[in-house]
Amino acid sequence: MDSDTTGSLLVLASAAAFGTLGVLGEVAFRAGLSVPSTLALRFAVGSLVLWAGLLGYRVATGGTAPALGLPTREMLTAIVLGAVGYAGVSYGFFVGVERMSAGLAAVLLYTYPLFVVALAAAFLDERVGRRTVIAAGLTLGGVVLISGTGTSAFDPVGAAATVAAAGLYAAYIVVSRVTLETTDERVLTAYVAPAAAASLTLVAALTDAITLPATAAGWGAVVALGVVATAFAMFAFFAGLARVGAGRAGVLSTTEPAVAVALGAAFLGESVTPPMVAGGMLVVGGVVLVQTAGE
Repeated sequence: MDSDTTGSLLVLASAAAFGTLGVLGEVAFRAGLSVPSTLALRFAVGSLVLWAGLLGYRVATGGTAPALGLPTREMLTAIVLGAVGYAGVSYGFFVGVERMSAGLAAVLLYTYPLFVVALAAAFLDERVGRRTVIAAGLTLGGVVLISGTGTSAFDPVGAAATVAAAGLYAAYIVVSRVTLETTDERVLTAYVAPAAAASLTLVAALTDAITLPATAAGWGAVVALGVVATAFAMFAFFAGLARVGAGRAGVLSTTEPAVAVALGAAFLGESVTPPMVAGGMLVVGGVVLVQTAGE
């Protein structure tokens, strides 16, 4: 399997893992966790898994690469990516969910591929061909159909927070792409996750929102959030990003809403409407188009 195909599959796997956030987050909220505490625990568990995996790999391979230390510049970049980038994206999105419907917030958040393609073209000299533009339009159209099946009042603060999260996520992807040119994706992920955990713990403390799960299901959700939706999802995304570029990774990642809708229907009893099915088909069409784009 060539590097391009491997990278695309890794990004798709990452999107599927990130798609579990809604179901697992709902279980955590029902168990009594606040939003910042849920996110802080998610990244804390993910950090433990990532570092345990890296240390175990080094032991198994006799202490060979990857080197766990980072030069000062790359380490500071990773910390900012986690504490400001990833933490900010997560928190901004949930502010939108709290003030509007989850569907409307998802529509606004998933404008980020457009930001990614624009930033990649402006700062990474990545070519933006016609097929990538069409693929972005198809996938975003699919996201609108999937997420916009319900009605909800528009809230300016929630909308602003979510659009800011979309722009921040795009910048996060582009900066990560540059950093990955000199940094192993596993090591970068291992620094980003604890920085996000620390940042969100501080937010929880400052807002008097430190809570813990009250049930075994709640703890199970926290562990799954850390292992599946953080450690695996972040590593797979970085590994794919290093192989396919920021523009294509951004478009491929928009398969996440389709996964979230399917999981919501299966585990939360959420309805699946014809517009949702049509939206899913558009997303898949966009993924196929961008994957076969010979640009």
